[in-house]
Amino acid sequence: MEARDQAQMRPVLERHSIPLAEVGDGGPLAMVMAEPKRMDNLLEMARNHYSGPILSVADSLSEYWLARNNNPYLDEIFAVADYLGSSGVYMLNISYEWSCTSAIGPDLHRTGNRLLRTLDWPLDGLGRNVIVARMQGEVGSYDSVTWPGFSGVLTGMAPGRFSAAINQPPMRRRSGLYALDWGIERLRMWRENALPPVHLLRQVFDQCKNFEEAFDVLTTEPIAMPAFFTLSGISTRENALIERTPDEVSYQIGPNAIANHWKNLNIRSYGRGYDSRNRLTQMDSVRYDVPNNFTWVTPPILNPTTRLSVIANASEGDLQVLGWEKGPDSQKSDLPLPATLVYESSVVDQ
Repeated sequence: MEARDQAQMRPVLERHSIPLAEVGDGGPLAMVMAEPKRMDNLLEMARNHYSGPILSVADSLSEYWLARNNNPYLDEIFAVADYLGSSGVYMLNISYEWSCTSAIGPDLHRTGNRLLRTLDWPLDGLGRNVIVARMQGEVGSYDSVTWPGFSGVLTGMAPGRFSAAINQPPMRRRSGLYALDWGIERLRMWRENALPPVHLLRQVFDQCKNFEEAFDVLTTEPIAMPAFFTLSGISTRENALIERTPDEVSYQIGPNAIANHWKNLNIRSYGRGYDSRNRLTQMDSVRYDVPNNFTWVTPPILNPTTRLSVIANASEGDLQVLGWEKGPDSQKSDLPLPATLVYESSVVDQ
């Protein structure tokens, strides 16, 4: 059978547009009210994945932790939970169990820098229900690639300022027993009173005027749990990869890429995500010269848990997003398929 015939036989998902929610300063509740069906889908997805009882317990613990730490976004999250009257909102707002592959560097096809990014999470529906929320911070507007009801920022682009994303580091290996080390890490996080990474990045987009201010916050402000930040400004010199724990920080200035293993901090860890080292190798091999489309999203960057891919250029004010999902008859090991149309906005839209 010819290759063209085989390609024509691949399954295709029904693809809808990714909506732009003009949130302004309305926070996550404005996202929910703009996209209520997507919010319902996400909660149903969470109940199916975690089970109702586990979701309820985790939600109560998450609410307690946020309240104890006087989290600045607690009122926003409470407003969503109260509006929906359903458990899961608090837990999903600090959930931190995903993998990513990210790269930053000069955009050889346009002016300025670009951020290339995929997000992997084994939750069905994330790719299909993604939205772009246009937020209004203290120093200007920015676009957050997110989901209704989510108060933090995982991936964002602020036109004329910077783009940034979070990757999750691997879990620290302490005893060599995974279950015990998992408990130790959760206990350590429970004792922290700093911001979770997603809320620190939200503050950066809300309050930082440029790359230098964002870099200073991401390298110095306390953080409740480990994180990798990729930060891309508007000049080709404005690139930073930042590795953080609550106690340590390491950074590299210049074009770079990261997956889900430590590059500079010497921390014994378990593996995180699908084939992290080969994902990084693949991203390093393509990040310089691929065009501004999603042809670079190939294995192993594309893997069974991939749900989002993003291209962001803050100098051009350009953001592109594509959602991914498993096919209806897919096996666990099958690669996902595009589940949305490509979202694209430019600075002229803002």
